Amino acid sequence: MIQVINVGLQFGSRVLFKDVNLKFSNGNCYGIIGANGAGKSTFLKLLSGELEPTDGNIIYDPKERMSVLKQNQNAYDDQTVLKTVLLGHKRLVEIMEEQEALYSKPDFNDEDGIRIAELSSEFEEMDGWNAESNAASLLNGLGIKEDKHYTLMGDLDGKDKVKVLLAQAIFGNPDILVLDEPTNNLDAKATLWLENFLYNFENTVIVVSHDRHFLNKVCTHICDVDFGKISMYVGNYDFWYETSQLLAKQAKDQNKKQEARIKELQEFIARFAANASKSKQATSRKKELEKITLEDLKPSSRKYPYIDFKYEQEIGNDVLFVKNLTKKGLFENLSFTLNKKDKVAFLSSNSQVTTTLFNILMGLEEPDSGSVKWGLTITTTYLPNDNHEFFDDCDLSLTDWLRQYSKDKSESYVRGWLGRMLFSGEEALKSAKVISGGEKVRCMLARMMLTAGNVLVMDEPTNHLDLESITALNKGMENYKGVILFTTHDHEIMQTVANRIIDIVDEKTIVDKMCTYDDYLEFTQN
Repeated sequence: MIQVINVGLQFGSRVLFKDVNLKFSNGNCYGIIGANGAGKSTFLKLLSGELEPTDGNIIYDPKERMSVLKQNQNAYDDQTVLKTVLLGHKRLVEIMEEQEALYSKPDFNDEDGIRIAELSSEFEEMDGWNAESNAASLLNGLGIKEDKHYTLMGDLDGKDKVKVLLAQAIFGNPDILVLDEPTNNLDAKATLWLENFLYNFENTVIVVSHDRHFLNKVCTHICDVDFGKISMYVGNYDFWYETSQLLAKQAKDQNKKQEARIKELQEFIARFAANASKSKQATSRKKELEKITLEDLKPSSRKYPYIDFKYEQEIGNDVLFVKNLTKKGLFENLSFTLNKKDKVAFLSSNSQVTTTLFNILMGLEEPDSGSVKWGLTITTTYLPNDNHEFFDDCDLSLTDWLRQYSKDKSESYVRGWLGRMLFSGEEALKSAKVISGGEKVRCMLARMMLTAGNVLVMDEPTNHLDLESITALNKGMENYKGVILFTTHDHEIMQTVANRIIDIVDEKTIVDKMCTYDDYLEFTQN
């Protein structure tokens, strides 16, 4: 258990946190959410002791072992993969090394024998005899097979290093597990494995993630970082989000009768309590949810962009015909036909494959062979993965930048659209070339809405976005009546938007199925 008592953190005149009081207990998983820059990762550094609070205390039993997911991928380049995982439990490795040194002594004496016995007892308590097999099992679960276990970390690619560092963090059954964006760069199988592992983990987990599906699967509580405070709520991300939206809606309607408000909230809470998803804790969570009172629920101050894609020209029966499309080293003889109701998620273990395919479909690259033919009624709008060319050499303000893509050039109209994307007041006058990655994506989404294509092509649209923008984008994609071709690492968008999956397994293997993403994952595992 960790207790956070009256904690505050200040950098110069900037107050990041003030009077934070929280308790993290065993058997629960706590998701830390908040807007970009709110201090989520900084809060994890406070919990792990990497940073000292300006005020207050963070208390946990020194006998409890805390494990933190390391972010430096190159820190263990001179170690083997298996040894790197074992180093997640420092004391265990220290015992192993001391035992080895004692056994190697040419003048081994009685004192050394007593010390060996002490170490062996401690080693057994830590399940040391199974340490290497346990570490190997974690690596295998995350997709790092035996042939790489004795490879040096420096010889692995970045994606495999992330998996090894994750195995290191969860190795040895830590009492407190602190994870900052653990699903970043994980493939679907590794993410599913991690979800199942945390689902059954019996100690304390504290995690920062932008992956809503992951937060919904593993979290029993949500901690919302907002305006220098951190508020804890029972339930997963969906419960927190739906509650905050319901309260915000009711706050706007001051004439709603209090009794009706109470009834609506009670029915909503009861629905979630009945569907508590984590089997191990379903009963306790249900009881906690049932005990929630109106005073426990507060509307979030978080703002969501307005994302609502429309199109002007109706879609005819002919959408897209792709025949024998080839790009050497990426895909060969790729053929498919799109229909007017399709929302297609493209999968590939190599992101260059989908980016190149989308660029070819949009006429930005040439294939080595094959053909692409769009229907006569089709108007496309593209959100590329790399949007630098739209901003880097642009000296325009955001208002003038967006005006380029609007039929109505009036100041009020353009600034209205920027306001919907959370650029209000002076924000709309910022230079387009100095805005952040997330702000650039929001501008590109505004551009897409204004150009009003009846086919959307989106390459990793959630990159750089915060949870609020991802949630709004998800709804916009779900509600869109046109055709969508997209690729994303966001499980929730894949599952709720796609009705067709095209998986470019390798250069010569393409799987094309009319199904949801979860159904496709089940299909591939059978």
